[in-house]
Amino acid sequence: MAETITIIDDRTGKKVTVPLRDGVFPSSALRELDPDLRMYDPAFLSTAACESSITYIDGEAGILRYRGYPIEQLAEKSTYLEVAYLLLNGELPTSSELEKWNYDVIHHTMIHENMRKRFVDGFHYDAHPMGMFVSAVAALGTFYPESKDIFNPGSLEKQILRLIAKVPTLAAMCYRFSSGLPFVSPNNSMSYPENFLNMMFRLGDDHTVDPRLTKAMDLLFMLHADHEQNCGTTAMRVVASSHADPYSAMSAASSALYGPLHGGANEAAINMLTEIGSIDNVEAFVKSVKAGHGKLQGFGHRVYKNYDPRAAIIKKAAYDVFDVTGKNPLLDIALKLEDVALSDDYFISRKLYPNVDFYSGLIYQALGFPIEMFTVLFAIPRTVGWLSHFSELLKDDAQKISRPRQWYTGVDKRDYLAINKRQ
Repeated sequence: MAETITIIDDRTGKKVTVPLRDGVFPSSALRELDPDLRMYDPAFLSTAACESSITYIDGEAGILRYRGYPIEQLAEKSTYLEVAYLLLNGELPTSSELEKWNYDVIHHTMIHENMRKRFVDGFHYDAHPMGMFVSAVAALGTFYPESKDIFNPGSLEKQILRLIAKVPTLAAMCYRFSSGLPFVSPNNSMSYPENFLNMMFRLGDDHTVDPRLTKAMDLLFMLHADHEQNCGTTAMRVVASSHADPYSAMSAASSALYGPLHGGANEAAINMLTEIGSIDNVEAFVKSVKAGHGKLQGFGHRVYKNYDPRAAIIKKAAYDVFDVTGKNPLLDIALKLEDVALSDDYFISRKLYPNVDFYSGLIYQALGFPIEMFTVLFAIPRTVGWLSHFSELLKDDAQKISRPRQWYTGVDKRDYLAINKRQ
């Protein structure tokens, strides 16, 4: 028997019964009751603005799945590019499909010389890498005027391929410029994560990338590939709903990510650990947080009300990185903080468990990335998630241009006053 929900307007006694599927009912029920009726839902906490088959999250149970595959299985057995194919196409690739996909991505990593010689040189010498990245993604689209033909499947697929392939190059370019270092061209003989690390940190002909660091980078990319309808993905979908090209839409998503409440969580966690300074100060810090002074960064999540499944995976990977780079001195503080918080009813009752940002910043630091690059490192893998949602939206006939309604609380009509009559 189909589930339904009945809504009654107490003002008129009118009632409407509509289908309820997976705990979701259509907002058309409100319009049927009264065309002028609106639901006030700041930050969309209870609003499902789209249907999606890309990522599933059960925050209460701590579950994350890409296209039905548990993140734990993908982290153990897959690669970032294989996961990218999965997110875009809905199924894992065959051996021949994966081989072609890897080849195509790796052989589209070059960027136009004018991007490097003219566009990037226009930035101030100390420009923030993420600000440069946001601008560079939008500018990249101007080199491909056919990108506006979004309903041409062949053209759209080419733009998706280009973006996934070129964002590591753009990211490394932004970092090298802000650091005063010469640009390093992509190397088609390297894997996707290895090539990125090489473009970032190569200083001489004898430079090599440790395969353990490559694996860690690949894992970090995989864990950040998509995360349902967060702020950046929503920005991507809103701009895409106007039928803008994918470069413009992705620049908007990157801008949303640039905000400290979205992409800056791992930076905040690092700053917090640095401020604590020593494991001897952890208990005093926790006590001050409980007293309302300061915030426990890297704990808790808008969606997860249990342990973030990505945090457990990334915590284990951290030790593999530290075997190569040496232990991040902040790790002992992080472990002590986690131990104290997870044994305290104050944090347990509030379901404040470590999230992916708590440990990712430690790994990024160990790999040699400055804090200013952390948000860029988030944007590189999230590109495939954003583009998957872009493509999904274009195929959804129910989607129209995003145009939410407002609840007007301003003054009523009034007449214009000449300036000499105003109080």
